[in-house]
Amino acid sequence: MFFHHKELAYKVRVDKPNPVFGRMLQQAIGGPEGEMRVMNQYLFQAWGTRGPKKYRDMLLHTGTEEIGHIEVLATAVAMNLDGLPSEKVDDVVTNPLVAARMGGVEPRHFLSAGLSAMPSDANGVPWSAACIDVGGNLMSNLRANVAAESIGRTLVARLREMTDDPGMKDLLSFLLARDTMHQQQWLAALEELGESDGTAPNDVSDEGEYKQYAYSFFGHAEEPIDPNARWATGPSPDGRGQFTVTDPAPRLGEEAELMPGPESVHGGIEATRSDGADGGLTDKVRDTVEDAVGKVT
Repeated sequence: MFFHHKELAYKVRVDKPNPVFGRMLQQAIGGPEGEMRVMNQYLFQAWGTRGPKKYRDMLLHTGTEEIGHIEVLATAVAMNLDGLPSEKVDDVVTNPLVAARMGGVEPRHFLSAGLSAMPSDANGVPWSAACIDVGGNLMSNLRANVAAESIGRTLVARLREMTDDPGMKDLLSFLLARDTMHQQQWLAALEELGESDGTAPNDVSDEGEYKQYAYSFFGHAEEPIDPNARWATGPSPDGRGQFTVTDPAPRLGEEAELMPGPESVHGGIEATRSDGADGGLTDKVRDTVEDAVGKVT
């Protein structure tokens, strides 16, 4: 259950409305590194957390905070669109070149949203849940969260450098600070779990003959690997192995060789089995489709 307060999570002030910058802010809302990503990531991770409740609660608190971040950014986009001059919209009718990108303005801010924010990125591409990481493993989830906040904070830093609007710089500086806290809290949780340097999932071990590959760096280039690199020598961070270098990388398999396919695949004479046997695959597929259609009708 969620409660909405009329007061924003942070004051939004736009001193010099800029519709082009409003378009840039969309990336922080609906881009793969934006707030819609982390909001959904944290909430869905929380709803599936089966361990100690404090980790579920932490995820819920932060996911809820991210809803507020989307709200302030959407407000900032709308306030920046107050500066969208009508002549830019009029140009769409008469100038095909301007119509393509409206001079850097996102056309859908006017055409689809009526001068408001959208759940999309800076190019108007709708946000996709395909970018969220929910692994059902607390250690994996926390590490994904550190990465998400790291990338998101980088985006916010770039946005802050793109504007000279004092109000926007103020808001983005606040969001940078919150991204700092979020990165640090995920790292602190990993430290508390004693898994700062472990391998996820931590209940699976590399055993037997496979262990020789667990801490060996494989070289895949002509230039030799720096033997003094941290990942090439010395104990592994998890304390369970010693780093080594295998250069060039070993060829552990054989050349791939696929058998010819059945006639029904129509892969060509050179790629078709000479016995003509296809296992009745085409008939099976056709029968399945016809059966499904029959059930529907």
